[in-house]
Parts: sequence; C-alpha cells; structure tokens
Amino acid sequence: MKQNSFKFKRSLAAGAFFALFSFSLVSCGGGGGATGSDSTASAGSSSDNMLTGAGSSFDNPLFSKQFSEYDKTNNQKINYQSIGSGAGISQLTAKTVEFGASDAPMNGKQDSALSAPVVHVPITEGAVVLSYNLPDVKDTLNITPAVLADIFLGKITKWNDPKIAAANKGVKLPATGITIAHRSDGSGTSNIFTTYLAKVSDEWSTKVGKGSSVNWPVGLGGKGNEGVAGLIKQTPGAIGYIELAYAVQNNMAYAKVQNKAGNFITPSIASVTAAANITIPADTKVSLTNTEAADGYPISSFSWVIIYKEQKYGDRTLDRGTRLVKLLSWMIHDGQQYSSALTYAPLSPAAVSAGDAVLKSVTFDGKPILQ
Repeated sequence: MKQNSFKFKRSLAAGAFFALFSFSLVSCGGGGGATGSDSTASAGSSSDNMLTGAGSSFDNPLFSKQFSEYDKTNNQKINYQSIGSGAGISQLTAKTVEFGASDAPMNGKQDSALSAPVVHVPITEGAVVLSYNLPDVKDTLNITPAVLADIFLGKITKWNDPKIAAANKGVKLPATGITIAHRSDGSGTSNIFTTYLAKVSDEWSTKVGKGSSVNWPVGLGGKGNEGVAGLIKQTPGAIGYIELAYAVQNNMAYAKVQNKAGNFITPSIASVTAAANITIPADTKVSLTNTEAADGYPISSFSWVIIYKEQKYGDRTLDRGTRLVKLLSWMIHDGQQYSSALTYAPLSPAAVSAGDAVLKSVTFDGKPILQ
C-alpha cells in the first residue's frame, strides 16, 4: 500500500522532538497552564518570553520544527496548541492567544465576532489526501470527483462498486463495506475538503455545503488529523481525508484524484506547488481547490496564521508585537527551508511577496512595526 512515487519522509529526529516539545509546552487552554506563565493570562501579557498560538493540526508538524529552529537562534519560546482551526480562531477572537492558525480564511460570521481587524499571512501550502484501508489492494486507487462525492454522500457503500471499478481497470476490488472517517471538530482541513466537494458536486453543495463543520451524511468522527488517521488505520474498508504529511508519516495508502483537466494526480510537493500557480489577492484569501493547473493536485490549500492588525491591545508592548511579527516574517522566509522534508510545499514567490505586504501593514499604536 506504500506510495512508491512519493518518497518524502519525516525524520525520526523531528518526530522525537515533537514528542518532547508537546510534553514540555503544556497547553494554556483546556485545563493546563503554559510553562512559566499563568494559564488565565491574556495574549497581551508581556510577563514572559513565550509567544502563544493555537489552531490548525494540519500545520503542527511544520510549526514544531520551525519553532524549534527559531528558538535556537532567537531565544524565543512559542507555545502552540494543535487544537483545530476553528478552536484556534475562537482563542484568537477571545485574545487568549496571540496568533491563530487556520487552513481556511476567516468567514463573515467569524469576522463579525472580532473586536478589531485581523490579517491573514499565508504560512505554508499542503494537500488533503484520501487515505484508505484496503490491505489486499496493492495498487494505488484512482478516484474521480463524482465517485468521491457519492462515497461521502453515502451513495456508494461497497469498494467493488462499478463506479469505483471504472476508474481502476484491472484492480481486484473487494466487496468490503465502505466506512467514512471525518473530522468531529471544527477544522480547516474539513473546510478544504468540503469546499472541493461543493465545487465538483452540485448535490454535495445543496445537501451538505462547505465549512469547517458540516452535518456529515454518514461516517465516524475523529478529532484532529491524528484522530481521523487513527480511525482509518483501525478500520478495514475505511476511507477518510487527512493532511498529506500524516499519511506519509504513518505509511498510509492514499489515492490519486482526478483533477479538472482530467488527469489522475498523486498528491506531492510538486503537484501542490503546481496547484498554487495562481494570482494571490492582497488579503491572501484564496482557494486552491479544483485548480485549473493540468498538473496540480485538486485538493490543495494555503494555510494561514492570523493576527490582529493593530498589535497594541490589552497590556501588550511594542517589544512583544515586534517579536511576533519578526517570527512570522522568518517563518515565510528562512523557515520555509524545513517544508519539503516534512511533506509541505514551500510557499511560492508570489505567496511570500503577499505575506510580506500583509506583515508590513501590521501596526503598533498606528505605526508600522516593520520598516
């Protein structure tokens, strides 16, 4: 079941670090206190050297590596809680963290809950893959958009369904029942996936729609990419959507998906980068799903870090706001060198340029932090 065409692997060292990092940086939400600080302190607190963030589990493996490397040269601790994009946005809105990370840009309803404007900084590019558990199928499966929508609508219930077989000539498909695994929490990964389905299926768009949380027609829910990956691994016949890096790390099978040009595309750094060859608006809020690129993987996305445009709030200092903006600037420049080894696509030059412009718009007491 291993993807032979894609050989990027996480290093054991990175995994070991992540375990140590997660253990040492206790969450400042959900009942734990951040090391060296009061768990009830606001994001504006300047009582310690630790910057705080929360959100996307999609981003977490890359962030763990980036934050470790940044701390080595800048003596800057970062406490990041991998709790899902929706929860991260909620914590940013409540100002209990200094940055949120999301695989979907904030929507109108989320914007209306804010006390002040925010900006979106594109931080990485990734892919949502369809991972499946069919131990006896050695070939990489092809999935068309129509079949994918029918599976998640509960209309295709067996793996040997003629519609699946039509795209997989010569593959012996079992009569195993299909079990859907999806996210149970508010999730940018879900937003990417459901946005894609809404684009390629009118029925999905009408009956289910798109968003970080939807009413799934069928299936079992798991929390985070980790939870969905666990359900897939434990359930023969399961299929679910997870971030590419989690599939690679766990040596899980994942499908080729037919793109808009009619090509079956293996999700990879190259095909995600191809999907991002588009014009990026000034606010950076753009979807890469169902890309026009002939060699682009169709379920690709930017992920963003979101911060308040005006950094003077609460008891925040200029120093603290500057440290946050400098961290983000490093992440979209020098920090991109750690992307490929962790199965993330480095930001395109256009995305970096857009991110620079956004960061230069961030102010403290009305004055730009970056000159």
